[in-house]
Amino acid sequence: MIRPAAPGDAAPIAAIWNHIIRDTTVTFTTEEKTEAGLIAMMAERAPGFIVAEEGDAITGFATYGPFRGGPGYAHTRELTIQLAPEGRGRGLGRALMSALEEAARRDGIHVLMAGISGANPGSVAFHARLGFETCGTLREVGHKWGQWLDLVLMQKIL
Repeated sequence: MIRPAAPGDAAPIAAIWNHIIRDTTVTFTTEEKTEAGLIAMMAERAPGFIVAEEGDAITGFATYGPFRGGPGYAHTRELTIQLAPEGRGRGLGRALMSALEEAARRDGIHVLMAGISGANPGSVAFHARLGFETCGTLREVGHKWGQWLDLVLMQKIL
């Protein structure tokens, strides 16, 4: 089931996100998410924060937030989509993205942006399958674990 995120989802979302922060170069950040920070983010980003729930488990989430500051970017958002290992390969990412795009359209968003680590070609391929186009690659703008990482920018006009 895909549904809006609720405060009670903060712990499982943190578990998914923090695993990715700690153990991968999918994201360049090293600062882990807190439950309080996620609850605040949910409130700030509603309706653009959703979860995939299977039984009693949160197996993924998707959200969008500001792309850049200023009123000229009011109709553009940058998205994040993450799945727990057990949620991968079963269509949950596609379902989350579809629901996120629906929420974005209702929210008056015209463009969704994805900033994807060059170390994550699977995500680039996933976004391309869903109609995102590559806008460019920013070379070595990320740094994590002593290595320079590229950022692939992709966009979808809704």
